Amino acid sequence: MLFGLDGVEVGLIIVFVCLFGGILSGFPVAFAIGGAGIISFGIIAAMDSAGLLIHQAIDTSSAAYRDLVNSGIKQDTISVFRFPDLPRMAESVFPQGWEVALDRNVSFIVNRMNERVLAGQSIETLLAVLMFVLMGITLERSKIANDLLTTMARVFGPLPGGLAVSIVVVGAFLAASTGIVGATVVTMGLLALPTMLRNGYSPELSTGVIAASGTLGQIIPPSIVIVLLGTLAGDLYSAAQEARATAAGCTDALTFLGEPAVVSVGTLFQAALLPGILLALLYALYAFGYALLNPDKAPAVPMGSTNAEPVTRGEAFTWFLGAPVLLIVGTIFLGNLGIVGSQSTTVSSYSDIGDAASLRTKVGPDCQAAMIDLHGQEKWDAALAEQAIIDAAGGIVQSEKLSEEALAEKQALKISDAAPIGTGVAIILILLSLFMTTARGVSPSSDARPLIIGAIGVVLTVLVDILLVGPQTTSGTMVVLMALPFALVMYGVVYATKLCVGNELIRVVFPPLVLIIAVLGSILGGITNPTPAAALGAGGALMLAAYRKLKDQDRSPKVVIWSTLAIIICILVGVNFDLRINQAGVSFESWIAFFVAYAAYLYAVFGLLFSCWILYTSGVLSPVVRETAKVTSMVFTILIGSQLLNLVVISFGGEHYIQQFLKSFDNELTVFLIVMLVLFVLGFVLDFLEIIYIVVPIVGPVIYGGTFDPKWVTIMIAVNLQTSFLTPPFGFALFYLRGVAPASVTTAHIYRGIIPFVLIQVAGLAILWLFPAIVTIVPDLIPN
Repeated sequence: MLFGLDGVEVGLIIVFVCLFGGILSGFPVAFAIGGAGIISFGIIAAMDSAGLLIHQAIDTSSAAYRDLVNSGIKQDTISVFRFPDLPRMAESVFPQGWEVALDRNVSFIVNRMNERVLAGQSIETLLAVLMFVLMGITLERSKIANDLLTTMARVFGPLPGGLAVSIVVVGAFLAASTGIVGATVVTMGLLALPTMLRNGYSPELSTGVIAASGTLGQIIPPSIVIVLLGTLAGDLYSAAQEARATAAGCTDALTFLGEPAVVSVGTLFQAALLPGILLALLYALYAFGYALLNPDKAPAVPMGSTNAEPVTRGEAFTWFLGAPVLLIVGTIFLGNLGIVGSQSTTVSSYSDIGDAASLRTKVGPDCQAAMIDLHGQEKWDAALAEQAIIDAAGGIVQSEKLSEEALAEKQALKISDAAPIGTGVAIILILLSLFMTTARGVSPSSDARPLIIGAIGVVLTVLVDILLVGPQTTSGTMVVLMALPFALVMYGVVYATKLCVGNELIRVVFPPLVLIIAVLGSILGGITNPTPAAALGAGGALMLAAYRKLKDQDRSPKVVIWSTLAIIICILVGVNFDLRINQAGVSFESWIAFFVAYAAYLYAVFGLLFSCWILYTSGVLSPVVRETAKVTSMVFTILIGSQLLNLVVISFGGEHYIQQFLKSFDNELTVFLIVMLVLFVLGFVLDFLEIIYIVVPIVGPVIYGGTFDPKWVTIMIAVNLQTSFLTPPFGFALFYLRGVAPASVTTAHIYRGIIPFVLIQVAGLAILWLFPAIVTIVPDLIPN
């Protein structure tokens, strides 16, 4: 053995040295990874041919090995790490020769490129990367960060450490709207760092809070890291649980687990929401605490008001807190009483299928023992009792087509259970009412009569919905009945808009906030998957950037505003009317609704094209598209190169060797802790993309093949990878900040400033480790 090391260990060292050398060479990382795979394979093949790499494998023909197998120990759990005294046999790392390994690698890389990059199941999800990158770069070029930083500094500046807290708030806001770490760090470094230094903030705190806040885009949805990690985690978890079920003697993971072995990117977005907010809160608390302990290094800096007129505390409490809480709590209370709820009369023409037992009980003895060990004896006994009841009733009741009488009875029952106020109407009225109460709080001295008229419209709309609109009222009739009271509401809303423009905070935050709610709300609410939501975000970002550009040029942005309203009309008409005109018996109101929706759609498309034209003629669109193409090409090139490097590691047994080492630990927590420590250390020298596509596929079958919740495992990895942007010497956020920091800020300042935030990251990981419900509570509450 070379240097006393096993041949596979030497091969792993060669791969790491080639990868590390390729990255340090200054060659583009996307190509260095693939090149490292080719070079390392050539070196390993040459050394193997020279007889220098000898792998000490377990002798499976020995009596000791057969005795272990006969004693009931599964063959896949037997390794040199768990049973080091077993007889060994020397063999080359390529038992069938490097030529066969090369042939397999070439064929596998073609198949993997087809499955994971070109035409696989995950390609639709990966398209979200392109859309989110376009959305982020467009918003960054629209100078949204400039306005946010100025506004938040005025809001938080008078507090101790207020400028640092404002940086965290803006970082979290940009994370939810752009998600581009480099752009966020550079923008805040250029705009905020000189201001903080000029007002007496310490260079360490200033650089640390900017770099750390910029990395929040890696965990707060919509996060590119979660998209990339989620597509990989879904495949790894499914395959690992299928292998686990087979090893337990069950036919599939659904039988063994009692639920599908599935984890989606949308679910991971839900799971990442609270951890991202937690990290932002920890950053802000540190900045505030640092200012209290060191007031001379983080002083309060009053920077003026964000409101056009002064507001008393009583007025602020009434309109910004009291009235909104009353509206929201009152609506929830009415919902619990059944007054607000669904008015849908749609019923299935088929009977409901009978409920199956909570667990499949008709399994073999090995699978039964494994399921009892996993779920517990009590749950198994309950499943047996449920199955006995089903069998006594003649089996699961099959779904059958209902007769006309049964269908009419089912529909009548649905109508009788309908709530007096529809959920959609209630949500729209609550949002518009909140907007009007906010406007009143912004300008208490303004004329209140238009807002009172709007409030009367809200009351009349509710009364019309209760008294005149029933579950069987057609959508066209409902529009006619609601027209007059809703016109009163919109009169108040238009007046409220004029008042809110006088508040800088609302004027700056509201447009991107609506875009964030539209994108994240559609994903977190389970309305759509990330790819259409990302497309909505990209289109919205283009229109928002065009709006900003038109305002800067003193041109009317009415086309963009009316296009936005056209999109809202499309959504409302599509939700309330049946637009399927290719079926028989289309009603007159459906035709009217179709043409209204189609006209609104055409105008929305025109508005989007107009926005692109404005950005193109302003010199904004071309660099945005080029930068999007660069980032997306880099991501997919790294994906291809990492597949090649992974296949090289697999070809000489490196992946199996690492997995056997991890499986040699009996404690699942120990294994996961080791993996997290390795990922943390690798974050010092590797980017998150290399870790996701090179390291995670190797350790994934082990950490996703246990009892841990896959959502928790994935978010823990994502938070861990976030530190790779902050840890020297290769933390990208540090490079970005060093490039824009003034000469008075040294690299030592940046490194010292980032240490507390790296420790906060570790503390955040510890909190998520101790309280995993922080990750799982949102997906459990929101149905998918």
